[in-house]
Amino acid sequence: MRRHTARTAVTLCAATSLAAVMATASAAPSATQAPQASQVVQQQQGRPVIVDCFWHPEVRPADFILACGDGNSRLTSLHWSQWLPDSASATGFNAVNDCKPYCAAGKFHSYPVIVRLDHPQPWKKHPELQHYTRISLVYTNDRPDGFERTVTYPLWN
Repeated sequence: MRRHTARTAVTLCAATSLAAVMATASAAPSATQAPQASQVVQQQQGRPVIVDCFWHPEVRPADFILACGDGNSRLTSLHWSQWLPDSASATGFNAVNDCKPYCAAGKFHSYPVIVRLDHPQPWKKHPELQHYTRISLVYTNDRPDGFERTVTYPLWN
């Protein structure tokens, strides 16, 4: 019971902190955010972007947070082999927190992965931009406990 209460308290604190940061970020966008989208459009000439946790369009990011709520899963050391209108592929690592005994005290473990982005759609925030809406990870060696060899997640819009 005590362990469950501690985990709940940590989770609530993390969620509250993230909500405060996100509210501040969305309430007061910087002057540099708007040009980023148009710069990406000019650079990509119709190629999709990936949207990060802070609603910034990115092209070929070196790192990408998968778990925006708590940061307990992220992609690192990404090396993109292709970035096409219908899909993108990279190799890198998925750093995952084991949350043992609870997430704040957990340790991150890195697993080699192949990353695939696909299903581009217009981005609601900037309809002139296409963004990838699905990400798949293929674990090439070990993988986190309970994970399948291939996992697929929807990406936010």
